[in-house]
Amino acid sequence: MKNMIEIFKNRNYSLLFLAAFTSQMGNIIGIAAFMLYLLDRFSEKPFYAAITELMYSLPTLAVFFLVGVLADRMDRQKIAANSDWICAFLSLGLLGAIYIDWMPLIFALLFLRSAVSKFFYPAQGAMIQGILSKDEYTVAAGLNQMTSSLFMLFGNALGIFIYWTIGLQGAIIVDFATYIISALLIRACVLSEAVRLPNGTHRWKEINIKFVAKDFKEGLLYILKSPLLVYLIIGFFVFGIVNGGMSVMPAYILKYKLAPDNYEEIMVLVGIVFGISVLLGSIIASILAKKLKLYQMVIIGVGVSGAFVIASGYSTSVFYYLAFSSLVGLSLPFVNIGIGGWLPRIVDPKMMGRVQGWITPVMMLSQSITLGVIAMTFQKIVTVEGIYVLVGGCLLFVSFFYMVTLPKHSEEEEAPEALGKSASI
Repeated sequence: MKNMIEIFKNRNYSLLFLAAFTSQMGNIIGIAAFMLYLLDRFSEKPFYAAITELMYSLPTLAVFFLVGVLADRMDRQKIAANSDWICAFLSLGLLGAIYIDWMPLIFALLFLRSAVSKFFYPAQGAMIQGILSKDEYTVAAGLNQMTSSLFMLFGNALGIFIYWTIGLQGAIIVDFATYIISALLIRACVLSEAVRLPNGTHRWKEINIKFVAKDFKEGLLYILKSPLLVYLIIGFFVFGIVNGGMSVMPAYILKYKLAPDNYEEIMVLVGIVFGISVLLGSIIASILAKKLKLYQMVIIGVGVSGAFVIASGYSTSVFYYLAFSSLVGLSLPFVNIGIGGWLPRIVDPKMMGRVQGWITPVMMLSQSITLGVIAMTFQKIVTVEGIYVLVGGCLLFVSFFYMVTLPKHSEEEEAPEALGKSASI
């Protein structure tokens, strides 16, 4: 707790943390409300819920080659702030599309807004790396995990509440407000040029196809020089499958198996139970991070969560589903804190944007494929239990894979300089 209090004494970190918090809060509320809107309006077409999630993940594949390059070459503070401003403007456009009730335009605006938002987190994360010490990375990862747990605890519940009270339009207005607040917080940061522009100043006219391709290639070569980064990215590909499945699994199992008559109310309860579990798991994992190696935390968290994901798919009642979901929630923070505390230690700050520029699309590619497969096959070929077996099996596979590969590279937890020297800038 003392370390967390100390890290917030850094004004720039506090502003960047709050900016990410408000931006992510609006996103979660909007997604929850929009999914319920589609499930209510198109009850016989559950694939619409999967398509909505697809509109949030698929855009990464359209901009991934630019995201990391811009985060490393252009002003990171301006990129993060402008991303928020544009998303706020697109939220207003989404309100108009909902008013005229034209689904193709709604999905197109969701796609475009999601694409723009992908530029925020690599720039924001790279700035945080620049203002913290290596000893503070794990603390920051723990705070990020606790924040995520709060979103799980209150985000869906708040989204559902807003949808019930003031409708989908109210949720979109909240999105708009959070983007504006996030942009103002980013602009309030006072950052050195070394943090904003670690690779020096570049003009927009320099960012041509040849330049982007060269930087993108350098990011790939940097990753390939580190077996540890390669192994982690293989895991991220599988995590994308997991994220794709878990984004729709609770709604599907409740609506089509456990609680078809009151699934919306139960979804709120599931969110509360899961959020509390993740919050407790975050506290436990943050404490154990001082006693366990980071790779051990990842292996334990992935393996345990995979086993209980499979078990939750075969729940015969809401009670059992809540019990298994809470155990999944307790174990997932070990994964996120382990990886979140590890990556900043082993990646050169000058290359973080380009490394993230590869990690995010790898995850979103597998997530998009998974959502597409679910949209086409759910209730036709794949059952609710089948989705849970797929997701849980993927987690167990990653746990075994990391058990074989990560221990031999554990020394890289304390040797980030070796990677930094291998970068080609």
